[in-house]
Amino acid sequence: MADYKNVSKLNSIDLSSPHIPTSVSLLKQACIDSGFFYVTNHGISEEFMDEVFAESKKFFELPLEEKMKLLRNEKHRGYTPVLDELLDPANQLHGDHKEGFYIGIELPEDDPEAQRTFYGPNLWPDSDILPGWRQTMEKYHQKALEVVKKIARLIALSLDLDANFFEKPEMLGKPIAVLRLLHYGGQVSDPLKGIYGAGAHSDYGLITLLATDSVSGLQICKDKDAEPRVWESVEPLKGAFVVNLGDMLERWSNCLFRSTLHRVLGNGQERYSIPYFVEPSHDCVVECLPTCHSKQNPPKFPPIKCETYLLQRYQETHADLSTYNKH
Repeated sequence: MADYKNVSKLNSIDLSSPHIPTSVSLLKQACIDSGFFYVTNHGISEEFMDEVFAESKKFFELPLEEKMKLLRNEKHRGYTPVLDELLDPANQLHGDHKEGFYIGIELPEDDPEAQRTFYGPNLWPDSDILPGWRQTMEKYHQKALEVVKKIARLIALSLDLDANFFEKPEMLGKPIAVLRLLHYGGQVSDPLKGIYGAGAHSDYGLITLLATDSVSGLQICKDKDAEPRVWESVEPLKGAFVVNLGDMLERWSNCLFRSTLHRVLGNGQERYSIPYFVEPSHDCVVECLPTCHSKQNPPKFPPIKCETYLLQRYQETHADLSTYNKH
């Protein structure tokens, strides 16, 4: 078990720093090295983050029958029970020992865009049961997107693109942004027995903004082809977000930037985390960026539409909804 004790030394990017070249340089190094880094002074107060975590905890403390009334639908909104998600089928005995709740971009049923795969109305707990819960989550959803846009500007500069490259309408102008509340119930993970809080995986999209409580558990593997894999812990840093890059950005950058394998090992303590997954619009075509290929380094991936790619990845990792007996 010795290789689980390594602690990763991640770069920390101060989003309020006036010295942009330093931030871009630190970020670029992190993106090439592991695709993981911290961001500080991001503009969301610790008091508000405490409120978001407190509200998340209230939801997961509801009786299972209440949570199952909000079971994940075809739009990937709502509650995902323990074991629903299987991220690493080659190494996992069962699904992940975590439960979650998906909240996406809220669109009314009559909006023409609401028919898109990852858009539409969210599922919300009854306001009589959790008053103010929806308002807190919607506020956080908006604030987190603003932080992601700040990070995306630095990423664009680090790829020798215009700072506002990712803010185009087909990208972060109309993003697929999914907030996911997660609760790990205190199960002790055992990799030798295939038991994990969250199995090894890379994220699918552009950027993931991760808020965690003070309980450790997140680990990264910088070289997925190494045998055996070497895992390093990413420790919580108070007041900071952990940011990691997704597979789409790896494709966009022609593998210059990394979408690194990560997993969660439970240590017997309850743990709460809140990842915020940001992808471009449904119709955005993800293809090698102009600054990331040359005659000597041609594009490694064919272009693919964002919606097509995401659907494929979600279907690979989530239980079929028909397996749940709905009453």
